[in-house]
Amino acid sequence: MLTKEIKEALMGYTANMQNNITFVVQTGEHSKRAELLSFLKDFAKVSDKISVEQRDTGGRLRSPLSFMLEVDGEPNGIQFSGIPGGHEFNSLVLAVLHSSGTPLKLDDSLKSIITNIQVPLKFEVFVSLSCHNCPDVVQAVNQFASINPGISAEMIDGGVYPELVEANEIQGVPTVLLNGEVFANGKVDTAQLVDKLIQKYPAISSSGMHQELPLQDVTVIGGGPAGVSSAIYAARKGLKVTMIADRFGGQVKDTMDIENLVSTPRTTGPELVSAMQAHLDDYEITRKEHFHVVKVEKGDIKTIHLSSGEKIKTRTMIIATGAKWRELGVPGERENIGKGVAYCPHCDGPFYKGKDVAVIGGGNSGIEAALDLAGIARTVTVFEFMPELKADQVLVDQAQQRDNITILKNVATRQIIADNGKVNSLEYQDRESGEVISKNLEGVFVQIGLLPNSGFLEGVVELTQYGEVVIDERGQTSEAGIFACGDVTTVPYKQIIVAMGEGAKASLAAFDYLMMNSDIKQAA
Repeated sequence: MLTKEIKEALMGYTANMQNNITFVVQTGEHSKRAELLSFLKDFAKVSDKISVEQRDTGGRLRSPLSFMLEVDGEPNGIQFSGIPGGHEFNSLVLAVLHSSGTPLKLDDSLKSIITNIQVPLKFEVFVSLSCHNCPDVVQAVNQFASINPGISAEMIDGGVYPELVEANEIQGVPTVLLNGEVFANGKVDTAQLVDKLIQKYPAISSSGMHQELPLQDVTVIGGGPAGVSSAIYAARKGLKVTMIADRFGGQVKDTMDIENLVSTPRTTGPELVSAMQAHLDDYEITRKEHFHVVKVEKGDIKTIHLSSGEKIKTRTMIIATGAKWRELGVPGERENIGKGVAYCPHCDGPFYKGKDVAVIGGGNSGIEAALDLAGIARTVTVFEFMPELKADQVLVDQAQQRDNITILKNVATRQIIADNGKVNSLEYQDRESGEVISKNLEGVFVQIGLLPNSGFLEGVVELTQYGEVVIDERGQTSEAGIFACGDVTTVPYKQIIVAMGEGAKASLAAFDYLMMNSDIKQAA
């Protein structure tokens, strides 16, 4: 099942394993059981420290298509129900490596928060193997289980367990259950999971338990192309730099095809993020990942308050927090997320096989989503507010050639209607005639652009009515010593290459500021 190339890579990854890992498979009958055993035995061949064992676990495992990891004969709380192929293969690889002694690349503050949880936690993560957001969640809860023996984590392939999907009324992935109740759904990252845990168990916050960083020259907030570019340029100047990122890679990590990055004819978001991370590793940059900024105190020395309870003092700040998917803001949208309302066609599309769905938005993202969904759903209807589509003509031409794609222009979505916890229709208005029409469908994919991640900057710097940070030609904001770059700013053309350039510019401007204001306390 595993290719020669994959096996060779796994041999390299597992060469330094310290602990023995056993894949314990529940005994019994299942149509896919032989495939699972073949997959695991193939994996085990890459190291003499990995083995496969079939055993009756006394109800510990969900079904004969479930397996768990044992470390030197003891369960470590990590389980998989289904065959973790596709995007989830990396989740299995990382689970094996971390269980076998490979250090977790997690901030000490995050480790402290997870360690401080004193109650048993059982995470169940419903995934689709085609979902590129799901592995982040699976890997996060697997790491939680590795840190705290009171935590267990199970990946569940929704395509293999339709009865569980139905019983839990799941219509989108990832969906996370905690102790049997819905904890999170849709696109979530480690930072959001940690935030939810802190909200649920406030005592686990690591405030007062961490070592305070010395005064920083530059603190970059954001880990996307703009933030990485800023941090690298600042580090090259010999400055003391910290990067804060709730999710390294930002929106780029969710982009599957990138064909307009000069000198790189074709790549993917995950590949680009991996390359950015490798470049960042070449420099001495302190990283605070999986946390977000909750407050900023202005002054010659700025104080940044993190969701972990930590405080970072810095001479300059560079804001590179990017943007998130924009919501419609209509009745029925937010309350039906994960129940028929979705924002990621790659992730949730498989749940709508043979069903009627809508895509809201006629830009590039909307038409690309429609094309993706057309190969899965029975019908796809695109709703565009303006009289004309904004997407590239090459994409429009492709959509118009598909028999199951209908494009409605000059229409306004009024509300999303659900019955018994599931979306069943969408109400829209023809903007020319004024007629209000209801269309029966089972899924709504919102693709109407991005909203700047700038909520924590209210009262700190000048923002536009749309929440964008106002900057000048050097990336300077309205507050001395605070700079901004990328999609969070007023700079037009939200493109990866533009964000990278703007990040470099903001960093160079911050350096000039520090040189011209040498009287400000020097970083130690």
